Amino acid sequence: MKFCPNCEVRLTKTDTGLRCTKCDYTEGGTTTTKQVKEEKEVSEFNVLEESDGQETLPTIKIDCEKCGHDQAVWWMLQTRSADEPTTQFYRCIKCNFTWRNYA
Repeated sequence: MKFCPNCEVRLTKTDTGLRCTKCDYTEGGTTTTKQVKEEKEVSEFNVLEESDGQETLPTIKIDCEKCGHDQAVWWMLQTRSADEPTTQFYRCIKCNFTWRNYA
């Protein structure tokens, strides 16, 4: 915490440095620029990558919601609180479309 050498008031932080609100004394005139990083929102919920574990996950006979293929791999995760049932995830073997079922 720094104080103004003229009037001994606490300096406040501004975008151009430190400034006294009473006498307009400024210190540290370095300017900083903020870089805004824009993130793309992903609409698809992926728990596993497209090829992760497909050879070791169990398969089930179920119709794909996207392509209609009748075989998918499945796994279960506890995505909600412990007193709620697990969430079942399915991934089509043909088109890699992933969907979930709240049991």
